[in-house]
Amino acid sequence: MKAPVEKGTAVSDSSWLWAAFTLIAAAAQTVRNATQRELTVALGTVGATHVRFLFGVPFALLFLLGVMLALGRGLPRPPPVYWPWIVGGAASQFAATALMLMAMGERSFVVTIAYIKTEPVQVALLGLVLLGDTLTAPMAAAIVIATAGVVLISLRPGTVVSGGRATLLGLGAGTMFGLSAIGYRGAILRLEDPSFVMAATFTLAVGLAMQSLLLTLYLWLFDRSVLVAIVRAWRPSLLAGFMGALASQFWYLAFALATAASVRTLALVEVLFAQAISRFVFRQPLSGREALGIVLIVVGVALLIWTYRI
Repeated sequence: MKAPVEKGTAVSDSSWLWAAFTLIAAAAQTVRNATQRELTVALGTVGATHVRFLFGVPFALLFLLGVMLALGRGLPRPPPVYWPWIVGGAASQFAATALMLMAMGERSFVVTIAYIKTEPVQVALLGLVLLGDTLTAPMAAAIVIATAGVVLISLRPGTVVSGGRATLLGLGAGTMFGLSAIGYRGAILRLEDPSFVMAATFTLAVGLAMQSLLLTLYLWLFDRSVLVAIVRAWRPSLLAGFMGALASQFWYLAFALATAASVRTLALVEVLFAQAISRFVFRQPLSGREALGIVLIVVGVALLIWTYRI
């Protein structure tokens, strides 16, 4: 079957376009994550997270201006139904980040991260219920197979699966990340704009501006020293902001053309990138378990792409 294209997101027939957008987004996100990790030392976790929003807004606005000039038109007029979706997506992303940070404080860090990686499965179910996204048997199989591969790589020998708290934190973070993806896709579709590029870019600008404003207000009230540190680190923060905005731009373009579950499943190729770097750059050996996990991811992704070709 072909990728579903709802009203307002019409695009020329190309079953590969959403996949190309997803791969670009995953690559940009990898660079953003590396930059944020370096900023964490100077700004702390919350400060480094805020950089993604605060310094991403100017670039998102530039993207929006570029789309407006290219299309020769003004901004879309969101209907009332648009706002609950975008607010829900932004709030869920905040909640997901908070739960993930709590998971990092657990002794069973690896286990909780493995639970977070179940996001594509949860997104598939949430998309089916909340958006009516199509979920065929081959697509469901692809999502489960690829997710199983990631979980297999994450759970290393000797890992002890802990109790309920770690499980709830990991699954909760995965659910919130899933709801965030659903919220943004729902906002893009509810905008019902003739151009899927405009719908995605406008939603990106609104979402980043909203998150930047809220987190800036929070830091102003409770930890102004972090805001001062962010201003002082503006040069490296610009790169993180740009790469974050660029990654989100292509995530949203992909969400406009394919189900959130498909996008988030294909995004698991980030794990393959990481494994390749470990193997060929750092010369770290590949275990049999990791090799099996990679095979499962490749099979799942290949099956997913195949479902969009039939």
